[in-house]
Amino acid sequence: MIRIGLTGGIGSGKSIISKVFMVMGFPVFDSDSEAKNLMVHNASVVKKIRNIFGDAAYVQGELNRKFLAQQIFNNPQLKDQLSNIVHPAVRQSFEHWCKKQTAPIVFNEAAILFETGRYKDFDYTILVTAPENIRIRRVIQRDQTTTETVKSRMDNQWKDEEKKKLASFIIVNDDRELVTLQIEKILSQLNFSI
Repeated sequence: MIRIGLTGGIGSGKSIISKVFMVMGFPVFDSDSEAKNLMVHNASVVKKIRNIFGDAAYVQGELNRKFLAQQIFNNPQLKDQLSNIVHPAVRQSFEHWCKKQTAPIVFNEAAILFETGRYKDFDYTILVTAPENIRIRRVIQRDQTTTETVKSRMDNQWKDEEKKKLASFIIVNDDRELVTLQIEKILSQLNFSI
């Protein structure tokens, strides 16, 4: 089984690429969704988060995202502590998920694949890129937010230039180049035809 990490900065459209792979019949594990799920439904993860952030981290059994965001926004130490709880749990969940798959190729969609060093765990990586102005427009439309908010979130991720050095393949999702053709080219380079 070939394991491929799929990543891209906020607004790059990596989720769209994931959906294309799923339509083609490939299993895709969504690390970000799984992280959110584990932070609410995994007793061990919940306990560790409560130990660090207190009971205010949860409201009526749901994660208090606003509170957590405020806690870690200007505190890299707390952010690292949260990452050290969530990332290993997501990795373990991915490993368990992989054992259930029968497809020759599986994908793991993760926003900060390079930043966390997780890219080393995969046979290949695909980086989805798009011009900054398009990414900002997409996120504003999706999240009903401001340019400043999007740019501050972008500042917390590596620049595409840094990621490109580590990526096995790059998909340009600029609303001009057909992503399906780029995907087919990647699959053919992996000696896999649809």
